[in-house]
Amino acid sequence: MIIATVTHRALTLSADYAALYAVAPTRFLTLWRFLLVVAAIGTISSTIFLVLVLVAAVRNLRLVRAQSRAAQLSPSGALPFVSILKPLHGAEPRLEENLASFFLQDYPAFELIFGCRTPDDPAMSVVQSLRQRYPHVAVKVVYSGPPEWPSAKVWSLDKMLAPASADYLVISDSDILVGPDFLRNVVPPLLDPANGLVTCLYRGVPAPDFWSRLEALGMSVEMSSGVLTADMLEGMQFALGPVMALRRDALAKCGGISCAADYYSDDFVLGNRVHGAGYRVILSHYRVAHVLCTQTFRQTFATQVRWMQSTRFSRPKGHLGTGLTFAVPFGILALISSTALGHPLLGLSLFAWSLLNRIVQCVVIGYFIARDRRALTRCSLYPLRDLLGFVVWVASYCSGSTFHWRGELYRFTPGGRILSIAREDVAHLIKFV
Repeated sequence: MIIATVTHRALTLSADYAALYAVAPTRFLTLWRFLLVVAAIGTISSTIFLVLVLVAAVRNLRLVRAQSRAAQLSPSGALPFVSILKPLHGAEPRLEENLASFFLQDYPAFELIFGCRTPDDPAMSVVQSLRQRYPHVAVKVVYSGPPEWPSAKVWSLDKMLAPASADYLVISDSDILVGPDFLRNVVPPLLDPANGLVTCLYRGVPAPDFWSRLEALGMSVEMSSGVLTADMLEGMQFALGPVMALRRDALAKCGGISCAADYYSDDFVLGNRVHGAGYRVILSHYRVAHVLCTQTFRQTFATQVRWMQSTRFSRPKGHLGTGLTFAVPFGILALISSTALGHPLLGLSLFAWSLLNRIVQCVVIGYFIARDRRALTRCSLYPLRDLLGFVVWVASYCSGSTFHWRGELYRFTPGGRILSIAREDVAHLIKFV
């Protein structure tokens, strides 16, 4: 219905322009031809990207089978003690279910370390309830106080590392849901001294609202596509925040957790530093679930723009090239410009291909790679998610360098570092005085 409405409006708009073109052909001919060339370039580039994604998917499926067999052959006696670090801030929906999945690990020995700013955080009541329900699981709680670093998560993790007993660490966000075999699959690659960090792809689990469904598809498809392609072309040189398993010696060699204290994309930086320290970063065969909360369009859009801003400042060339990976915007442009030039069938063909392009990507990556059944049943929604992703990409260039995060105003600086504007102003005043 949505795609049909967009098509109808595009045809109406292009027909109006065609009428103008009939009156003043010289004036519009060059413009429409130029736009059609842009649409053709975007269609070609998005098709090339789809081919790369499909090749990367086949490659990943082969690696997944090999890793899965290796994990099954790992004897329980060889599995090391693990400390799981869970930073918390507030009691979002399904928090108890998410945290409980880590208490239920089928693993020889592990401990859970929860970090909050203050004891009155609502998440603490959930933790206490789970401690009573699973008294056999070792649990520690750390209160970090107000963050003194730009990244509150990294500040909390730094305080949680001190009481961690293990040399093998698993850092995971509070909105992640895993199966009981999670640790048995993620930890074994770290037994190889050459491997410093293991990270996982994730599928989005939406809340009941429409915008959450679109965001969940983006997590399962768009995010996974980019990661698989990067892994194939360059190897894993970064980590994904929902799950990062690493050894303490690798963390120390890259400068400790504080190396990511000044970054919004702390996960990318930590993985990149581990890789830079000479270790391999492994993309696990295991998939986790990223549970979303109900949000308005405005909240969803602001979050996605913030992530795009971060990429724009930390990887400017790669972010610019991302614009050529979208398909539907160029399909719409082809539909309008071709119809205005008197070739509606060409425009409809290119537009239809852009839709099919994204549907194929959604099914292959979302269903077969991220193991998200919704990517199969709701694949017709993904072209709209692709269009929204393009709008967010454009907005990342129009939104400047400032952003709101947890009620505070921050500023991105070259390289992806973030600065609290309030602290920056205070520092400037002190220097001035």
